[in-house]
Amino acid sequence: MNIFEPLRRWFALHETRVLLAALASGLPAVIVALCILWFEEHTPKVQWTLTVLIVGCWWGFAVSVRERVASPLRTLANLLEAMREGDYSIRARGARGEDSLSEVMQQVNAMAATLRAQRLGALEATTLLRKVMEEINVAVFAFDEEHRLRLVNRAGERLLAQPSERLLGLKAEPLGLADCLEGEHAQTRQRAFPGGNGRWGINRASFREGGLPHQLLVVTDLTRPLREEELQAWQRIVRVLGHELNNSLTPIKSIAGSLESMIARDELPEDWQDDMKRGLAIIGSRSEALSRFMGAYARLAKLPRPQLAALEIGRLVHRVAGLETRMSVEVQDGPPGIVQGDSDQLEQLLINLIRNAVDAAKETGGGVCVRWEVHASQVIVNVLDEGPGLSNTANLFVPFFTTKPGGSGIGLVLCRQIAEAHGGSLTLQNREGQRGCEARLMLPV
Repeated sequence: MNIFEPLRRWFALHETRVLLAALASGLPAVIVALCILWFEEHTPKVQWTLTVLIVGCWWGFAVSVRERVASPLRTLANLLEAMREGDYSIRARGARGEDSLSEVMQQVNAMAATLRAQRLGALEATTLLRKVMEEINVAVFAFDEEHRLRLVNRAGERLLAQPSERLLGLKAEPLGLADCLEGEHAQTRQRAFPGGNGRWGINRASFREGGLPHQLLVVTDLTRPLREEELQAWQRIVRVLGHELNNSLTPIKSIAGSLESMIARDELPEDWQDDMKRGLAIIGSRSEALSRFMGAYARLAKLPRPQLAALEIGRLVHRVAGLETRMSVEVQDGPPGIVQGDSDQLEQLLINLIRNAVDAAKETGGGVCVRWEVHASQVIVNVLDEGPGLSNTANLFVPFFTTKPGGSGIGLVLCRQIAEAHGGSLTLQNREGQRGCEARLMLPV
């Protein structure tokens, strides 16, 4: 080891450099004073006394300067070390002055108070997050880059039928979750887990912790919600079918009973044949109406998947508008736009919208206008009429609800299904500032 190494380290210290700078600042005055003292005629007692006094004061003031510089730095170092260790309760003294050192102490104390508040907020948020994760009925798993389990909540423990102490640290493959970490980020699967089997919604997302990639896996049991939705759907179907069947079967039963009673008489009235014909005609009419209702219901339930192809929106609108013969439909041309859609289904959608608009406009003697707009991500087609407007917007898309005499009540429902099958939407609302209704069809470009 080099014998000069300790000396080099000593000179490298900040406190040593401050001491040397303080000594150097007083060195010229000390040399001049000693020269005057020793080269002039003075007694040895005076010379040695004053020399010790001058050198002692020189050294003492230099050491004092070093301590005045080093002491606040040690205080700051202790504060920063405490904050690094997570202790934000310590505060620096001497922070009430107006000098630069007091300002530094004030800023350090303010930083400690801010970090303390942020730490309390982070602890509270973390506690709340853990509580929420424990209570939610959704299995949550976190895997590191090696597919080892690092986090699991209570629902995940129930799903895998094991406590977290046995699960943490295991890889996804022995846990039976390796296939969930592959494929699409959001998927639905029918499979069995140790804690239950059924239909599951699997969602996967990526995040980083400590600079390393992790994967968050969320497994949701869809069996119960799907069963509840299925039950509600069946209840709605039975309610609608029961209502319509009763509306048709009740008069049929009543008329059939009346005809049976008439035929059972000993003496038939003179106009019994006319009554028989009228009764059978009513029975036939209601049976035909019931058949049309069942056909409409089947058509609503069996809408095929759209066969997508490139369609120019202007040509589609002009072609459909030209099919209306009861009234001249005004078409306001917009910019050219291409959509991916099923030509037959979109034509049927626009035919229904224009037909409804014409029916409304004929009540008031108004007109019908069709226009479109092309935006960066979607095409908007507006069908405007000058009719009486909408009196009840809550039931527009309720199946078999209609305000038209002889209407089936499935036109708008079918239109909305077609729009949503194309990734778009359909809305109806009264026009602002004038009479009439506006149907807005939005399709992705």
